Amino acid sequence: MEKQVYIVKGMHCASCSSVITDKIKKLDGIKNINVNLATEKAKVEFDESKISLQKINQEIGKLGYEFFADSTLINMGEKLGMNKEYHMHHKEEELNKQKNKLQFVLPISLMVFLIMMFDIFSKLFSFMPNLPIPMDFVNVILLIISTVVMFWIAQPFLQGVVRFAKYRVANMDTLIGIGTLTAYIYSAIIVLFPQIKLYFNLPNETYFDVVIVVIGFVVLGKYLESKSKLKTGLAIEKLLGLQAKTALVIRNGKEVEISINDVVIGDIVVVKPGGKIPVDGIIIEGQSSVDESMITGESIPVDKDIGDLVFGSAINKQGNFKFQAKKIGQETLLANIIKMVQDAQGSKAPIQALADKVSGIFVPIVLVLAVLGFILWLIFGSLNIAILSFVGVLVIACPCALGLATPTAIIVGVGKGAENGILIKDAESLEKLAKVNTIVMDKTGTITQGKPVVTDIFGDILQIAGSLEKLSEHPLAEAIVDKAKENNLDFLQVQNFKAEHGVGVTGEIAGKKIYIHKSENIELQAQGKTVVQVDIDGKKAGIIAIADKIKDNAKEVIENLQKKNIEVIMLTGDNNLTANYIAKQVGIKNVIAQVMPEDKVGVIKKLQSENKIIAMVGDGINDAPALAQADIGIAMANGTDVAIESASITLLYGDIAKISKAINLSKKTITTIKQNLFWAFVYNIIGIPLALSGILNPVFAGMAMALSSVSVVSNSLRLKTKRL
Repeated sequence: MEKQVYIVKGMHCASCSSVITDKIKKLDGIKNINVNLATEKAKVEFDESKISLQKINQEIGKLGYEFFADSTLINMGEKLGMNKEYHMHHKEEELNKQKNKLQFVLPISLMVFLIMMFDIFSKLFSFMPNLPIPMDFVNVILLIISTVVMFWIAQPFLQGVVRFAKYRVANMDTLIGIGTLTAYIYSAIIVLFPQIKLYFNLPNETYFDVVIVVIGFVVLGKYLESKSKLKTGLAIEKLLGLQAKTALVIRNGKEVEISINDVVIGDIVVVKPGGKIPVDGIIIEGQSSVDESMITGESIPVDKDIGDLVFGSAINKQGNFKFQAKKIGQETLLANIIKMVQDAQGSKAPIQALADKVSGIFVPIVLVLAVLGFILWLIFGSLNIAILSFVGVLVIACPCALGLATPTAIIVGVGKGAENGILIKDAESLEKLAKVNTIVMDKTGTITQGKPVVTDIFGDILQIAGSLEKLSEHPLAEAIVDKAKENNLDFLQVQNFKAEHGVGVTGEIAGKKIYIHKSENIELQAQGKTVVQVDIDGKKAGIIAIADKIKDNAKEVIENLQKKNIEVIMLTGDNNLTANYIAKQVGIKNVIAQVMPEDKVGVIKKLQSENKIIAMVGDGINDAPALAQADIGIAMANGTDVAIESASITLLYGDIAKISKAINLSKKTITTIKQNLFWAFVYNIIGIPLALSGILNPVFAGMAMALSSVSVVSNSLRLKTKRL
């Protein structure tokens, strides 16, 4: 059995993935298929002796879809594969086309919608004047506009009608296409062939406004969805961008700069201060302090010596060293993180919108009812009533409110979130967040500030320590210097400064020998603090404690979440001592510490296997796979781009207080969507029988449909007034 991942071209709604799955799984030789709308990829397990990609494409090509090979699967040193580049380019082109269509149709739709509302209310209320424009003139203008809208803007919907007629597959496009096309054809006949109107005694009312408004708002929803989906894969691109492009290796006794692709296991690699480590290996010569925050998430750099492991993409902060390459290409830690992000993203099952779920049943039922009504009225009534009944059923079934139900609530909800510093990627994220019962939090940068600061000073040593550390390149020195600046201390003149890796810094100030080095203090270290000792002329003068401080509102936020019956778990790569101390300070009882990135994903999977709906909150590259694996990933906007791209929701300013607000927003938005869908279906459930009976002619069908749109939009706008 062969397993392949294919990029899928042509998917644009949730039911598309179901249609593709249903068609392909029936083919001989297909063992398993998983089509993911979110990533626009399909994982297929098949017997290559029985079926090929060409045969698969022959089957789904008739429905407007296409598979092509995905070559993005981790080639370290390269950007994305050519197929992926083509795919992204294609998606950008499609988005630009949608944007051009939207810029044309949306202003017209809004204007026509206002005119339509004015016309409706003028019929309902006698005190309102009629439109001051002759309807014959208005109809001609609307005919021209709706023709452009119908046959240019609405091409995908018309294609949905054709596919339904040929292959009996239906989605939201099919329903929109049938309803708007029927309204358009009927209206065009009224305007262009007045003799037919007179012969059958048809009313003067047309439905061009229905065509324009429905298509305009649905196109808006599809554009917003496509814009969100375009970001799929950016997390992978940014992860790939972290790797070094070249490596300095020793060949034939000389230092030679080569492409990272040319590094082989066993190569001796040279890393200089500020340089990026190209691959994974073991130090064989030299010492340094390495920033591994992109791997471990921890803000304090790690001192490295002979025999220690170093990882590709980490940054050498201080000192020269040589290491022997042990893992290259797809075997490196960064490559494994990339693969985990890909797997986690690809494993998410897309939410199928209620409207898309029912469309496959709703469309045939509406058509059958419309035709049945037409036939019955021909037999027992008149041709005039038969035509009005047929058009009335299809017009009232035209999913204006149904198409607006989700996008309008999402537009308002996302806007409300942005106003409150909560950036939401898509509707799926909103729906899932409302169901979360467990929140897993990274420590560094999430619960803590993510930057080493001086927390304690014992002895009058800050000015001396700051003066000496100002000349040091060590990352902890920056915290001491910042503290001295914060206290407005002047820096003293230093002579004979010397820094020794793993030892400390020395120098002379006013004739006194100063030595600053790491020290031990059980009490402070139990609080997760790094202790620095200052000696003057060989005697201990004091100590300085440095740590990553807890955010001011962290404890309150966690208490609020726990009051909502949400379990909070700390998941960190830091040591048990520090993790448990921080957890105790903020009231977290469940702590999982000393966890590498691959293990973080394992923890999330284990929790999910216990039927928990997980939100993962983090900010580091090491959090990216877990953010992608979780049901909802929540990233701090002060974190890495990769974490933000892997997450479903981003909180501005790194403010975890926004987690509770995001959950509240999610619940309120989903409630609004459900209310909208309810009212949209109520209009159909009530209106279709009335249209069938001949009581509700197309005029009032159009009014009912317009009023359903007003109710849906108005209900969505109520979200703006809600407090989070």
